Amino acid sequence: MVTWFERMNKAIDYIENNLDQEINMEEVAEITYYSISNFQRIFSIIADMPLSEYIRKRKLTQAAFELQNSSIKIVDLSLKYGYESPEAFARAFQVIHGTTPSSARNEGISLKAFPRISFLLTIKGVTPMDYKIETKEAFLVYGIEDVFTTENSEHLKALPQFWMDIYEDGRYKKLEDSTNIDPSIKSELCLINGICDYRDTEKNTFPYMLFAFQTDKSNTEGYSVVEVPATTWAIFRSEIHTKKETSGVIQNLIKRVYTEWLPTSSYEKINGFELELYYGKDEKNFCEVWIRVAPKK
Repeated sequence: MVTWFERMNKAIDYIENNLDQEINMEEVAEITYYSISNFQRIFSIIADMPLSEYIRKRKLTQAAFELQNSSIKIVDLSLKYGYESPEAFARAFQVIHGTTPSSARNEGISLKAFPRISFLLTIKGVTPMDYKIETKEAFLVYGIEDVFTTENSEHLKALPQFWMDIYEDGRYKKLEDSTNIDPSIKSELCLINGICDYRDTEKNTFPYMLFAFQTDKSNTEGYSVVEVPATTWAIFRSEIHTKKETSGVIQNLIKRVYTEWLPTSSYEKINGFELELYYGKDEKNFCEVWIRVAPKK
């Protein structure tokens, strides 16, 4: 059985073997069994940098090695590593190495080397993860959606801003009101939550929606409606936190799911339909991350 670590490392092997060629992201995604956008999101979560940045740094690391160990012309080197012109290559090289490509050939010049990433299991065991496995029937959600890019990990900043914009312009309150749920009925679960990766979009992008659960009281007019299929969920709960800490807490919880639980569990992640549920009031809040799973074969 091929492990999660092996698939991720094979994807990195493919990237490393094609640094001087066009990297086909569809092939990378096929190796990992994830969609392109899902793999890019997972990579940025685990590596703390966008995949595009990693590839750029590795290309320019290899280019620096070639400059110092061969007589290749700079114009040929720039084309080899995918730059449209020597000027564009020189600008990128300067940003990474702090010097020009021509100067990099001089003996004693200081350059930066960014090593290949490897995915390894590290034993932490300091903080336990609260999770449960539940099988649920299909259900409907509706809400306000947009499409986000994983390029340069822009989604990590854009998603919190998306929430803030919708809250500040009144759409959040209107979505709450559309549920027609009596506000006096106490429930820990917030009326508005998040769902992503629930339909196909262009490469390097994924859809995200602020949603409410659809009931027979809901007024869904003007909103996008999504059916979440019947499936088995792995549900992870965060620690108690304040509202201001929510964005950092949810991103850290997602990172722990991918780096600590998923690689060592007896389950495989199924693509699509990831949920973020938010609970609590005032300063005592917690959140949940839901991912679809199936037993490893």
